[in-house]
Amino acid sequence: MAALARAEPGKGRAGLSARTILLTAVAMVAFAANSLLCRLALGAHEIDAASFTTIRVVSGVITLVLISFAQKRLPSRSNANWRSALALFAYMVFFSFAYISLGAANGALILFGAVQLTMFAAALSAGERFPVLSWSGLAVAVAGLVYLVSPGLSAPDPLGAALMAVAGIAWGFYSLLGRGAPDPLAATTMNFIYCAPLVVIVSLFSLSQIDLSPIGIAYAIVSGAIASGCGYVIWYAALRGLTAGRAATVQLSVPVIAAIGAAILLSEPITLRLVLASAATLGGVALVLAQRAVPAAKLATREPAAGQ
Repeated sequence: MAALARAEPGKGRAGLSARTILLTAVAMVAFAANSLLCRLALGAHEIDAASFTTIRVVSGVITLVLISFAQKRLPSRSNANWRSALALFAYMVFFSFAYISLGAANGALILFGAVQLTMFAAALSAGERFPVLSWSGLAVAVAGLVYLVSPGLSAPDPLGAALMAVAGIAWGFYSLLGRGAPDPLAATTMNFIYCAPLVVIVSLFSLSQIDLSPIGIAYAIVSGAIASGCGYVIWYAALRGLTAGRAATVQLSVPVIAAIGAAILLSEPITLRLVLASAATLGGVALVLAQRAVPAAKLATREPAAGQ
């Protein structure tokens, strides 16, 4: 989710207000909570993946529409983007089905790594150039993910890992498509609305596998309404006090928060493989982000003023 930071660039202040710090912390917990809630529901077979996805999206739609009404910023078709809606749909579906077999910590790390690698590849294709240290960071991050999913006693399920990687790629594209949205709340609301009928179709094709329980439905509603709907709105509010670099870097905490939450709530073991893979992947991505900011700053100082 790092590219959401680009939806509204920060103001570049040297320090951070207590409000910004609080909002950022809450947003990161919300993002990690999606992994925990999904695994809580699917790992215990409280709900099927298709139903979880549908309830999550519909709950998000209702929440975002209510927030839009409260702020008197009603979304319209002009805020919609079918490509973004399709990317959101792919993320939602593959995310849920991946967590049938993945642990919350492993899933969050694979998702996060895939998102960042997707955005790095998009930057390369757009003509951005990176220093040697950035390529070194990319190599370390990829090595961390390869090590995590390589065969072994503590390796995550291969199918689940592949599904989560696809979810990460989809979220990366969704974030890239939404960078230029003039009204992130309206755009997100319309993307959720357009995504809703698509996930309903998936549920219709999965009727034979439907499995619902009150607690599973509750997990899906909380994931959609609070962790997704409210979480995104809180994140947009936090962005007003963050620079783009800070907004991107702070999301390195999401897999760590998910791992801690998984250990406490799901009794998932924090294995040596997960620790080493996390250190390599998150450290490599941090190195890439740090190096990307340097050329951008230099370029800005050399750029001639308008009219020259």
